[in-house]
Amino acid sequence: MSGQLDLYSFVYRGVLAEESLRRSIPSSDNDPNEPEEDVRRRMPLESIDDGLVLAARKMAWIYVAIAAFENSVRVFVGERLLEKVGEDWWDSVVSNEIRTQAEKRKKDEEQIRWHGARGTSPLSYVQLGDLASIIQNNHIAFKELIPSVEWAREIFRSLERSRNVIMHSGQLKMGDVERVAMNIRDWLRQVGG
Repeated sequence: MSGQLDLYSFVYRGVLAEESLRRSIPSSDNDPNEPEEDVRRRMPLESIDDGLVLAARKMAWIYVAIAAFENSVRVFVGERLLEKVGEDWWDSVVSNEIRTQAEKRKKDEEQIRWHGARGTSPLSYVQLGDLASIIQNNHIAFKELIPSVEWAREIFRSLERSRNVIMHSGQLKMGDVERVAMNIRDWLRQVGG
């Protein structure tokens, strides 16, 4: 009987983790299977200086890596807290300050109904620094994979710095590009991917 309960518990946790993952991934009105070529064709890039387009394309690869990394951290945090704390983890273990800021961002976004939302999970509305604080405040749930919260916080700070440059149409130097890649690789080696 105990073996059946353990199996049931394992399967149930898997179902909860899958549901949390589904809610954590940013939603979009766009079809994720829409070919990149269709998206590219809709942009009037031929009307913009070729050198500027080429420079932006180089940075696009870095944006893709950082955006995917950031969303993978959101999924990781959500799944880990769901597993270790339970379904009410957002209300029970995330600080009032972070919840309030996330809810404010979501509410502000809802005022612009003509534009798509970031996602459906509350974690879609937190910044990397907030994710580091959530990990720190619940370190017992993460300690097995993240022995040093300061290590995680420094990775997030470094990536956020590069992210901000790219998001404001700046260009990273190759040393910065290498640092982004190294930070993401280090995280994936430590935490998994």
